[in-house]
Amino acid sequence: MDIFALFQGRVTDALKAAYPQLSGMDDVLGRVVVEPPRDPAHGDISSNAAMVVAKPLGINPREVAARLADHFGADADVETVSVAGPGFLNFRLQDALWHEVIGQVFVRGGDFGRTDFGQGEKVNVEYVSANPTGPMHVGHTRGAVYGDALAALLAYTGHDVTREYYINDAGSQVDTLARSAFLRYREALGEVIEIPAGLYPGDYLVPVGQGLAERFGPVLLDQPEEQWLGTVKDIVLEQMMDLVRADLRKLNIEHDVFFSERTLHGPGGDIEETLDWLRTRDLVYEGRLDPPKGKLPDDWEDREQTLFRATAFGDDTDRALVKSDGSYTYFAADIAYHRNKVKRGFSTIIDVLGADHSGYAARIKAAVSAVSEGRVQTDVQFCQLVKLMRNGEPVKMSKRSGELVTLAEVVEEVGVDATRFMLLFRRNDAPLDFDFALVREQTKDNPVFYVQYAHARTCSVFKNAERDMPSLDISTEALAGADLSQLSGPEERQLLRMVAIWPRQIDAAARAHEPHRVAFYLHELAAQFHSFWARGKDDPALRFVNQNDPTVTSARLAMVLSVRQVLANGLSLLGVTAPTELS
Repeated sequence: MDIFALFQGRVTDALKAAYPQLSGMDDVLGRVVVEPPRDPAHGDISSNAAMVVAKPLGINPREVAARLADHFGADADVETVSVAGPGFLNFRLQDALWHEVIGQVFVRGGDFGRTDFGQGEKVNVEYVSANPTGPMHVGHTRGAVYGDALAALLAYTGHDVTREYYINDAGSQVDTLARSAFLRYREALGEVIEIPAGLYPGDYLVPVGQGLAERFGPVLLDQPEEQWLGTVKDIVLEQMMDLVRADLRKLNIEHDVFFSERTLHGPGGDIEETLDWLRTRDLVYEGRLDPPKGKLPDDWEDREQTLFRATAFGDDTDRALVKSDGSYTYFAADIAYHRNKVKRGFSTIIDVLGADHSGYAARIKAAVSAVSEGRVQTDVQFCQLVKLMRNGEPVKMSKRSGELVTLAEVVEEVGVDATRFMLLFRRNDAPLDFDFALVREQTKDNPVFYVQYAHARTCSVFKNAERDMPSLDISTEALAGADLSQLSGPEERQLLRMVAIWPRQIDAAARAHEPHRVAFYLHELAAQFHSFWARGKDDPALRFVNQNDPTVTSARLAMVLSVRQVLANGLSLLGVTAPTELS
């Protein structure tokens, strides 16, 4: 039972009963919200119902609120109901209703909070998709963690999720990678080399060059570039993707599908087929584009070219599909790739991109709308930059990659848990400062430690009970029968309300595609638990384990067990461990 959803239904039913004309106004009733008030002193739940319906009804909102308050005054689950401000309804619920939440947690365990609102909808979440030209850096890491947490969240809410990685292996950067590897091959054969501008200088290509030397000896040196380039390209791409997969495994990330861009190209390939399909619908034409406003990009050409009617689907300009040399643009491949996803039966497509692609949302949505004929929903999420700091000072670039600090270096220094939680402890579209010193501190200022410490503390409560009250049965089965009426204080009510909010938070986070909401919630739940613990140090009556009162102790242990379960469920969703103790 979701208490907030329960009362949202009751408020809606009460409105329809009081004002029958609302029965046909689903759009109005859909804006009615029942949620926790910002200030707990105002009650347990609050609703904007009166203010939402007052204008369509032509009635003062306080009049509507007063009528609803009279109705809920007779509700057995409501202790008090009051009208505040312009017409807010504030409810204080009976303790017994919050106590029912503990029973739900005991019954559902790891599934407490899991929903089925997705109803098996096929969702494709494409994330990371970094160019396979070297090890993953911290910028890729944020997209990887966000995409993985979002996929887990959607699966937890009843969606059929496919995790996908798009291998950008058809562009000029792959030729550059092959030439860079060939230079390391020559180095492995004894040449002294200099890496010219435009090639990849990272040390990660040294073992690739050594492998080429062991496999081919000097044979490739006698071949012209057009002969060795394809051979080296295939080998280095395979090894770079092995490196990418290994990096992702360091974060416990696995993809279901690795889709090669190269498979879209060639005669009869997806790009050619997709453009032909678009032509039959008059969505491709020959024309000229107006010059973009401001400074012209270096690759802009004022010429007649093949264009996609992107403006017919909400984009601000039509988009070029063929370059002047006759090759396809990146966007032509993007359209074909997304049509491939549509043909695979996905009804929602989510693309997770870096901040440098922030202008791509409109064109991708236009492409999906066109190739799915409006049947498929699209969400393009952007992950902003991560600034690495150490004690407030910027971290220098990586020696291994030759460019940015790598994913492997971050995980090696601070661990998987800290990396994942800290990258999720902020909206994905907001810049993030990641301070190595902070995430290694064992203080309340370190969010991941703060939340994991709360879980470890719940475990220590049971160890203390076992030590101090050895005759008390603290098994889950025994605690399921505890006298929960003992949980009647404001501190207990507040903690139980936070536990009860969990299913609502999961639902909201999944619908908004915002896994950071889970991290925020866990931090708040941990804060309330730590606060209760601290009060118990000052007031023995508030301690979880009271040797003189086994009835209260059993009830509080049941409450602690529910907190522990929710912390574990949330951390698991984020891909973070729930330790039983911290050193």
